[in-house]
Formats: sequence, structure tokens, C-alpha cells
Amino acid sequence: MGIDRREFLGTAIGAGLGAAIAAGGASSAFAARQGFRLEEATVTGLQEAMRSGEMTSRQLVQAYLRRAATVDKQVNSMIELNPDALQIADQMDRERKSGKVRGPLHGVPVVLKDNIDTADKMKTTAGSLALLNAPTPKKDAFIAARLREAGAVILGKTNLSEWANFRDNDSISGWSGRGGQTRNPYILDRNPCGSSSGSGAAISANIAAAAIGTETDGSIVCPSSVCGIVGLKPTIGLVSRSGIIPIAHSQDTAGPMTRTVADAAAVLTAICGFDEADEAMAGREEAEPIDYTKFLDTGALKGARIGVARNYFGRRKDVDDMLNVSMDAMKKAGAVLVDVTIDSIGKFGAAEFEVLLYEFKTDLEKYLAGRNADHKTLDDLIQFNKDNEKREMPYFGQSIFEAAAKKGPLTDEAYIEALETSKRLTQAEGIDLVMDRDKLDAIIGPSNAPTWMIDTVNGDCGSGYISSSSLAAVAGYPNITVPAAFSKELPLGISFFGKAFTEAKLIGIAFAFEQATKARRQPKLLPTFA
Repeated sequence: MGIDRREFLGTAIGAGLGAAIAAGGASSAFAARQGFRLEEATVTGLQEAMRSGEMTSRQLVQAYLRRAATVDKQVNSMIELNPDALQIADQMDRERKSGKVRGPLHGVPVVLKDNIDTADKMKTTAGSLALLNAPTPKKDAFIAARLREAGAVILGKTNLSEWANFRDNDSISGWSGRGGQTRNPYILDRNPCGSSSGSGAAISANIAAAAIGTETDGSIVCPSSVCGIVGLKPTIGLVSRSGIIPIAHSQDTAGPMTRTVADAAAVLTAICGFDEADEAMAGREEAEPIDYTKFLDTGALKGARIGVARNYFGRRKDVDDMLNVSMDAMKKAGAVLVDVTIDSIGKFGAAEFEVLLYEFKTDLEKYLAGRNADHKTLDDLIQFNKDNEKREMPYFGQSIFEAAAKKGPLTDEAYIEALETSKRLTQAEGIDLVMDRDKLDAIIGPSNAPTWMIDTVNGDCGSGYISSSSLAAVAGYPNITVPAAFSKELPLGISFFGKAFTEAKLIGIAFAFEQATKARRQPKLLPTFA
């Protein structure tokens, strides 16, 4: 059994981990003696520290566990810690000592969103109490297995908006029945956005080196941007979804959430790979593996044609200011900026939601059957929530569950028409049209406006929220958000998105922007490593 965050915080360190952390010498104190700084540490920096002998993987894991034991009392990003983390780190240290290094993630602690299957002592629940006692998945999700093969140490699982924020129209992002409320590390009464809220908050708060989030529409981009980190939502079909609790197969994907673009590139390289179990990967059997770190080019903006999506301007001065400053930096780096208006924006929302309702019922019930859970249908989950109303529905209901439960099979004409409409408006009449017409390398838009207050009465009421994530999300195209500015103490991000399977180009452009601006700064309110 994994370590539930309530149990974890209710003990000295939790289930014997305190003694394990203390064993073998201090962790962060060791780092301080050697002059190595764990705050804001990069994957490359951690590799160099382990290569030089400055730090072992065990000491690194100990340091992050100590960080979780202190800082996460405020942020509440972790839903569970891996009781085998130190043993895995020991194995990675033995391999390194024998001359075997699996790659850039060897010995590096990463965290997974709690909708990603792991066949270990941890649970996979999507934040719902309904899956708390479900059978352990028979095998790791494809991407979890890829991370283990790459030598990563899975430190634990992060909290999320329950059922990936697809339970009720009046939900509170970052809240789950199992994990409670995750908070924004910059201002603790502010929302971390959903549904990969715990992943965004954990990385921003330096509780792990990297995280995996999942997105259907905005759930990597939004928590990454409001928590001041990098988030990369890949093209549908680039990263396997098998073993991930779904919302909708036409839009779901997993992706890296990290503090730097370089780290995102390293994690994306590790998790990519052909998986015959994911139908979206059909036809990519012969695709050559790509090392995305090779596209980290500080000169990538020189001569790049960047479309400026004017649809998003004029709504908030602080967002407009961020975009204008960001465009100045891109022009200074040699980019050619082209104003564009995407006519289909605002026209596909109803069709998208119809698709999600249909696919959610079908895809989730397929997952539940494979998991052999007690609750095998959406109706079963609805009844569970009613029976456990005080624990599962203290703040909001399950209107989305109830609407999805009424939908028929994916052969319904209403579904087929909605899917065609949503894809046409976002692909052929959206991103593809504009990029082909103006010969663009990428399109930019605001990732977010300043995040809103956590509100248990009104839910995610917004307060003038702005986001550009939906266009790429519905199209199934790549999107990477990078820290760009602050509105007072709250982060603002900028999104770079483009046509299908253009991750390499977008990573290069995003990296060049990041290096030119260096807008990321760690939260001020949280303590440093003790």
C-alpha cells in the first residue's frame, strides 16, 4: 500500500520514511556542504551532481522527501508517496557505480498525476474515493514503464482535480475527495488550476525534479502557467495514453511539467515510444525515436515566423502587457511577427463538449472494466457519490457525470457530427489554415490570466480568466507554455502552438524565448530546503 498524504503528514515522516531519510547522513545538508543547490535544480544539473559524486540518487530522493514533509503541508500537491522510492534510488546508484547510466533521467525523482496507472504499492484513483480500494493495475501505464526504463525514480503521485475536472460544471480546480485542495505556491489562497494541479504545484514548489500531467483541454497548460513552470502538451498519438484514466480519446494526452524547457525536452524524449495498445498511434510503428534535447537552440527565434493570435488581446491590460513585452523579446531575438486572427475561435466549444460527454462514458467504462473495479459504469460512480455525499460532494455536485451517463454509443449521429465539427474548426479551418496561409513556424497566445481565489461557494468563477489552450487541445496539436511575466506576485505564461508533430520546432522556439527572458522565479512564500 502507498502512503496516503494524510497519513504521511500525520506522522513524523510517514511509514518509516523518516528513518530512511535520516539514514546515511543528511540529504540537503550534504548538498549545502558540497555547494550544490537543490532549489530550481535542472535535470542536467542533477545528472552532473550524481556523475561527479557530489550527490547520490538516494541523497537526492531524501532531500525531496524532506522537502515534501515540510513545504507540502502548505501546498498539498502530493496525494501519495512511493514507499519504494529509496530502494529504487539505491538500485540506480548501484547501476551508476557499475558504469551503467540509462540516460538523462537516471536516478532523477519524478512525480505522476494520480490518474496514471502504476503496478506497485501506490494507488491510482483519479482523486476519487470510489477507486481507493480498486485492484492494483495489472501493469504500469506505458509512460510510467518508460520512465522506469529511463532510470527515473517515481517519487509519488500528485493530487488533481477529481476525475480530471470532469465531474461537475461548478467544480473547484485542484480539489479531490481523496486529496483535498491543492494550493498555488505563489499565493496560497489562489487556485493552482486543473486538472494537473498537483503536478504544477509540486514542480513550482521544488518538491520533485519533474512531473507528468495529463490534458484534455488546458489541464497541462493551465496549471503549468499559473504555477510559473513549463508545460508541454504533445500531439495526440505522440505519447501513449494506455493505462491512464481517460476523459476522451480524441483529446487526451500526457506530457511533461517542469521548471525549464530543457527538462521538458528530456522528459518528453523518455516517455515517447510506440504503443500498439493506443489506437492513436496506428501508422507510427516505423517512426524514428527523437531526442528532443537536440532542438534546444538559443538561436531558434532568428528568422522564425511567429503568428500573433490577436483574438486574445484587449481583455486584460496585464495580459496584453505580458504579450507585448514577450513580442519585443522575440523581435529582438530575430523573429518575424505576423498578426493573425483565427476566425474559428469561439465557435467549437459546444461541439467539443458534446464529444467529451460521449467519449467520457465510453472510455471510462472501458477503463473500469479493465481495472476490474467494483464500480464498473458511470451510473455506479454517480450512485457512489450520492452514497458518500459528505466526503465526495461537500462543495459541488456531478452534473457532468449525469449528463455523460445519458449519452449513447459512439455510433450516434450527434457524436459523429460533433467530432467532425470540432476537428474541422480547429484543424483545417483553424491552426492549419492560418499556419499554411502565412507560412508560420508557431502561433502565440496567452496561457493564462492571473489565477483566481479558491472559492468553495462559487467554484471556479474565474475573474476575467483568459486562456488560449482550447484551440490546440481540440485539434490534438502540440502546445508548450513558458513563464513570461508576473502580475503582481502571480505568474503569467505564454503559449507556443502549431501543427501536428511539430514538437521539435516548438521546443526550439520556446527554449530560445525562455533563455532570452528568464521569467521563471520560484515562489517567495515557501521556505528553502532545510
